[in-house]
Amino acid sequence: MHDSFDTLPHAHGARARRTRASGPIATPIVTLIAALSIAAACFTPEPLLAQSLPDFTDLVERNRAVVVNISTTQRRTLPADRPRMPRDLEIPDLPEDSPLHEFFRRFFGEEGIEQFDARSLGSGFILSEDGFIISNNHVVRNADEIIVRLSDRREFIATVVGTDEASDVALLKIDAQGLPVARIDTDYELKVGEWVLAIGSPFGFDYSVTAGIVSAKGRSLPRENYVPFIQTDVAINPGNSGGPLFNLDGQVVGVNSQIFSRTGGFMGLSFAIPIDVAMDVAEQLREKGRVSRGWLGVLIQDVTRELAESFGMDKPQGALVARVLDGSPAERAGFEVGDIVLSFDGHAIERSSELPPIVGRTRAGREVGVGILRNGQAMTLQVTTDELPEEDEIQVATTPGPEGVEARRLGIVVREMTEEERASVDAADRGVVVSSVSAGGPAERAGIREGDLILMLNNRKTTNGDDLSRLVAELPQGKAVSVLVQRQGNPIFLALKLE
Repeated sequence: MHDSFDTLPHAHGARARRTRASGPIATPIVTLIAALSIAAACFTPEPLLAQSLPDFTDLVERNRAVVVNISTTQRRTLPADRPRMPRDLEIPDLPEDSPLHEFFRRFFGEEGIEQFDARSLGSGFILSEDGFIISNNHVVRNADEIIVRLSDRREFIATVVGTDEASDVALLKIDAQGLPVARIDTDYELKVGEWVLAIGSPFGFDYSVTAGIVSAKGRSLPRENYVPFIQTDVAINPGNSGGPLFNLDGQVVGVNSQIFSRTGGFMGLSFAIPIDVAMDVAEQLREKGRVSRGWLGVLIQDVTRELAESFGMDKPQGALVARVLDGSPAERAGFEVGDIVLSFDGHAIERSSELPPIVGRTRAGREVGVGILRNGQAMTLQVTTDELPEEDEIQVATTPGPEGVEARRLGIVVREMTEEERASVDAADRGVVVSSVSAGGPAERAGIREGDLILMLNNRKTTNGDDLSRLVAELPQGKAVSVLVQRQGNPIFLALKLE
């Protein structure tokens, strides 16, 4: 061990002597290596370079003042039969600022106390210097008083110019001048993956800032047919509703509206109304206090892979027409059940959820071209839209009736419609009623249920049991065919395949 340590200084000295001896040569080599390293760094591909996250401080500083806090008060009346304290018990003597004091006073208080104020919070942003403000309909719905608080802590009582439940947009007005105005560009092309930022008042914490990216565009939500929502992962909670969604240029690209949550709080899925949709609604509310939408008059559904096969399509796309409503623009234009809408006014339709927002934004009385696929043939229909009516639902009664014939290839038993059932539906909707479905049969696998009214099979009408028997006998093996059924008043196409 001693020998090994004893050799190190000699070796080091030898290396040192060699270095000194080669000094004049080493200097150019070191310089060359350094130059090559710098050149390599300059030509490193950009994706390999570390990229910093965006700095939102300037964006927030420039746009914070256009955001407002909205608080509402709603006068509510308690039911007369609400629970009362037993006669031998008294309300506890609690401090007035205690939550339990308010609870006992409200629900077990004196006989005369029958009303209380319900309060809620939301957000909004300023559209004009003279006090027009945009927010959500659900923020101000049924409010008796609306208070708008600005970033400088001034407060104003707001009036409702108009609201639109279908898009969840509300337009408010406060008596003020010279207000800061949000920057809006309805032509901005928002891209999936780009950074966005929200400013609002979640849970009453004013002017909270949260950021994330655009997760998806054109999302369709249940019972929301006329808004192609922007999906983001920006943290949105109760109180953010109605607030602006900014891009990195400080432009408002959406109005924060909803979250998807199983807990009531943020879970990574937030939805905003695209600013072009919100501004179109706001302008109509300002001009006439209401919103009019275009109406085509069809009930549609998505085209699944199996349905695409049954219609001879290479891939699922478009909106499948399950019903054409009587007296509608679609009926006048010559639409038929089974048509597949592939484009509307030059806009391609990939999914059925894309059609209602496009039709809704079409002004009533305008003629547009609609590209459809009918029996495997592409064609264009010219349709003049009407204004969306208040009520366009059609109900169909399907009461039990006598047993009928058995369609063994499908695994169902069907019967003729009763006179009562015939009187309750349109002549075009008359078919055969499914009275039972065999377990494991083709009909059950296709999703046919007891009580369904079979209207069409393989794109041909079935007005009675003889029609159905003939069509079933002609069905091909191993190929999907479409079957149109009416269930609880609603038509739906199903894909049926005989193995």
